[in-house]
Amino acid sequence: MDERDPAAGTARRTGTGRRTGAGRRGSSGWHTTSAPDGPDPDSSVAADPEPDPASVARAIVLRQLTSSAKSRQQLARKLAERNIPEDVAEAVLDRFQEVRLIDDADFADMWVRSRSQSRKLAKGALRRELADRGIDADTTAAALEQLSDADEEAAARLLVERKLRPGTELSDRADRDKTTRRLASMLARKGYQPAQAFRVVGEVIDARLGDGAAGHGSRHDAYDPEP
Repeated sequence: MDERDPAAGTARRTGTGRRTGAGRRGSSGWHTTSAPDGPDPDSSVAADPEPDPASVARAIVLRQLTSSAKSRQQLARKLAERNIPEDVAEAVLDRFQEVRLIDDADFADMWVRSRSQSRKLAKGALRRELADRGIDADTTAAALEQLSDADEEAAARLLVERKLRPGTELSDRADRDKTTRRLASMLARKGYQPAQAFRVVGEVIDARLGDGAAGHGSRHDAYDPEP
């Protein structure tokens, strides 16, 4: 005789039977059946493959060039820091150079224009900075041609005039010599030759004294330290 489970409607009751879509009934009632057997999602995830060194190198170079212009040697140093194999680095840099995304001549021209205008650097300092960035002597010389002797002289004069505060009193030789040495040292740090530095400083001080800048009043140091 068929029996009906009051809670299950028309489902047949057996000792080990199943109720479609619900589960299996045991001594404690209906239990949810487990999901069908299948691959474990975690076990199907393979370990990330080793990144391609060339792809990593290209990404590094693009990131570096996006932030600011760089010479080839600067980029090579950055790749070496990231442990990119030397042969891979050279191949990637060669390709960037072929498409002119790396151009040391353009870099040197830009560097000279920017640093001579913003920092008033002379050719000596610019030559050292470019050498530190791997720019060869011929490329550096070509870039420095855009900075004339007159430009360099005008920049030196402007620097000294800025450091000599208006109203400076140079009442004796000792004051003048001290100020001259300090201002000439400032120019030397920016790459100006010593003879040129002392001459320019002397001419600016003479012009200031000739304009009556050494008037009366208390003495004070004429040197405004470079920040």
